[in-house]
Parts: sequence; C-alpha cells; structure tokens
Amino acid sequence: MIASEILKIHEIKKTPGRIAIINALQQNDQPLSETEIKSGMNEMYDRITFYRNIQTLTTAGIVHKIVIDNTIIKYELSCSGKEHTHHNEHAHFYCEECHSVTCLKQIKIPEFNLPEGFMYDDSDIIIKGTCKKCSHQITTKDLE
Repeated sequence: MIASEILKIHEIKKTPGRIAIINALQQNDQPLSETEIKSGMNEMYDRITFYRNIQTLTTAGIVHKIVIDNTIIKYELSCSGKEHTHHNEHAHFYCEECHSVTCLKQIKIPEFNLPEGFMYDDSDIIIKGTCKKCSHQITTKDLE
C-alpha cells in the first residue's frame, strides 16, 4: 500500500515529510534510525519536522519505535493499512557489532498476567548479541 493511502486510512493529513518517512521505511526490511531515514528523505529532511511527523505516525500506529539502552532509537513501519502488522508482537535482535536491529517474528512476546489494578501499555523484548553476518566474520577472522 502506498504512503498516501496509509495516511488516508488513518485519517492523518498527507504531507511530503510523512510520505517520505513512510517511503523510507517501506524500502527497507530492517528498522531504521533517524539518520538512515534522513538519507532516504534527501532535501525534505528537517529535524523538527521529522520529530513532529514521527510522533504523529507513532501515535497513529503507523510507525513503531524501538529503543535500545535508552540511546539507540530505530523506527519501523507498523502497518500496511488499517491492520497493524507489527506492534510489540515480537522480539527484536540488536547486533552489538554492526548495530543493526532485526525483527525476530518467530519469537512472540507472551501475554502478561499482571496483578489486579495493574494496566498493561507497552513492552519490548530486545535480545542483544552478534548477528549471523558478524558472527560469521568473527569466525572467519579466527580461522586466519
């Protein structure tokens, strides 16, 4: 689904910045940082406008924010229309070597049985380590 249709379904005003953010996220299969999204937006990037737009898209459920150690923030598309295809439903893997974030769709976040009076809002599972590509490079170096 194209960006303008996603915005229309969510009843969000169509702006060039929002369309550029959605397009940048659609063109990648991994969550992106602000810098990575910025490179896909070219001259359309403005930091203040970016943060306003990303907040609007996150609040609407179009984009999901992934925070690693309160220092690294990545964004990924949460939906392809009115249906949400991702929103805290699975774990993410953070590679400490190349700093990539990968969705681990096979690792589902469990339902929580919270004590009475507690209300669930949000949860993230971040698994840290070395990705397949980096661990292969490390193993190859050890063999040399």
